[in-house]
Amino acid sequence: MPLPPSSSTQRSPTKMLERALSSRRNALYADEAAAENDAVAADESKTKKHLPISFFTTRITNYLTRTGPVWPCLLLLALVLFLIFSLIFNSRRFVCVSPYDPVSRSGFFGFDGLESDFGSLGVPWCRSKHGKTVEWTSKDLIKGLEVFIPIYETRPIKNNQFGMGFDHSFGLWFIAQWLKPDLMIESGAFKGHSTWVLRQAMPDTPIITLTPRHPEKYLKKGPAYVDGNCTYFSGKDFLDFGSIDWRKLMKKHGITDLSRVLIFFDDHQNELKRVRQALKAGFRHLVFEDNYDTGTGDHYSLRQICDQPYIRGGGHSCFKDSDEARIRSRRKKFWEKAVDIDELCGPGEAWWGVRGYMLDDFNNSKSNKLISYSEHFQNSRFVESILDVYWEVPPVAGPSLTHQTRYDPARAVTPVVEDGRYGLFQRLGLTRLNPSVFNGYTQMAYLQISKQ
Repeated sequence: MPLPPSSSTQRSPTKMLERALSSRRNALYADEAAAENDAVAADESKTKKHLPISFFTTRITNYLTRTGPVWPCLLLLALVLFLIFSLIFNSRRFVCVSPYDPVSRSGFFGFDGLESDFGSLGVPWCRSKHGKTVEWTSKDLIKGLEVFIPIYETRPIKNNQFGMGFDHSFGLWFIAQWLKPDLMIESGAFKGHSTWVLRQAMPDTPIITLTPRHPEKYLKKGPAYVDGNCTYFSGKDFLDFGSIDWRKLMKKHGITDLSRVLIFFDDHQNELKRVRQALKAGFRHLVFEDNYDTGTGDHYSLRQICDQPYIRGGGHSCFKDSDEARIRSRRKKFWEKAVDIDELCGPGEAWWGVRGYMLDDFNNSKSNKLISYSEHFQNSRFVESILDVYWEVPPVAGPSLTHQTRYDPARAVTPVVEDGRYGLFQRLGLTRLNPSVFNGYTQMAYLQISKQ
């Protein structure tokens, strides 16, 4: 900041040097400094006449002649110190920046681009009947991570390719551990990783697993998990969730209160179908692992059902010159699961589901159904009429921390550990995990349902 005017008409060489150096300070404060200089100049003009420019240049030249080469060295030293401090304060971002990662770049150059994209694409959220939400908070999730990360490191299936990654493993464990159900049911188990996760959450609670192929079959080719306190319906004994007499089976397990049962679906079936079946049986607590975004996946999901124009963040435009088309085209270059307008929209500008289709059974052409928007809209209204709580498991950490490249953060809820919080990310122990475990996020959803 410029020095106040002196009572004398001449300034000392030291003050002149300070004024000269102040003009070379950080350009970020140039406007502010200019404003202050103008103010001081205005005050000076009231008390004395303006001095000619030659007066100042002569003074500066004489001073620099006397001091010799010292001032360039001081200036160079100041510049070096500035760079060192800048590197220290921004080192976390330097570590995370990737030339192919728009979120990392936006974190380094500013979040405006990411936020504007987020606002344009948005995150559709299923509306509950009475506006209720979950009991837990972000602080509870962070505390849960502290407990779960060491547990996850002991998992028997280290490489769970085509199965759950870390984000959903934590989500399932946290929900089960919080609800503490009397019985857990899973539809779809693959190699048994989800069974293992449920067991870590509830060590003594019985589990019923419905899966076409028994997990022990995978033991011949590599790691798998078979639980000793689990009733398996698999192989020749396999039954689909919708084909079981649940009242009879619950009685066999001594369950009288179905609100004390947690059901986990990882079977790639039409989720609207599964919700209707669970509601008919009287179950209330459901978790859907693959809650695919609109235009992606192999089955009709809750996220797709609730993606409606009247929902904030919902509805889409198939107009190729729209802002959404421009944003999607750009983001597709960086995120594997991002879709552009051509992929999103089918014939007749059908954007709902997957190009107007309600997919089912691993995208089985015999089970898929082309639906109108009117039907899609009615599906949403039905879900809202029976939905008490809807919550999507957030990503564990932001993409600049996990280096994930799969899901588009503009279509995901805020992470538990947001971008820029590297200290927390490191303290929790997330840096010990292989980055590949963060690439399996698909908006896992937890629902509480009840009849209308």
